[in-house]
Formats: sequence, C-alpha cells, structure tokens
Amino acid sequence: MKNFITQLNKAFESRIRLGIMSILMVNDWVDFGELKETLALTDGNLASHIAALEKEQFIIVRKSFIGKKPNTAFQVTQEGREAFQSHLAALEELVKGMK
Repeated sequence: MKNFITQLNKAFESRIRLGIMSILMVNDWVDFGELKETLALTDGNLASHIAALEKEQFIIVRKSFIGKKPNTAFQVTQEGREAFQSHLAALEELVKGMK
C-alpha cells in the first residue's frame, strides 16, 4: 500500500486551519468576525492560525474600513486552493486505502 500520509500537507494538520480553509474555499471573502463566530474561536487563537496560513501564502489578508469601523477579511490564494485540494485528495486516498 502506498504511504498516503506523506502526501498530507502539514500546514493543514490543525482542525482550525482545516476549518478556515474549508470556509474560504467556498466563499470569496470572509471577515474575521464571521470566521471567529463560525469556528467558535478566540481572537488570539484565530489570529495565530491566520498568521500561519498567511506565512505559507495560502491566504490573502485585506484590511479596510467599513464606515469608520476597521474590517479584516480573508481570501484563499490560488496556491492555497491547490495545496488544500491536494491535501483533501490525499485524505481521500488514505481513507480509500483503509478499505
């Protein structure tokens, strides 16, 4: 049997990063508050995982103002999309290989 575990991307080992990427894959832009609420995270916890994904260049961070209120939103990059899809394909192959 092929060792599918080596095909998994270490950047997505965390369930939080899996959640962030899953949400971003199906939405154009998602703001910090929405991610925080959807994933039930603290500001600091979400910020640290966002920083890790940004460092890998898997997401883009956009800071703006809505009226006079600051807003931070995120979008998956093409590189992030491809890396996440490859990760999901490796997970699928791992599961199929277990049958």
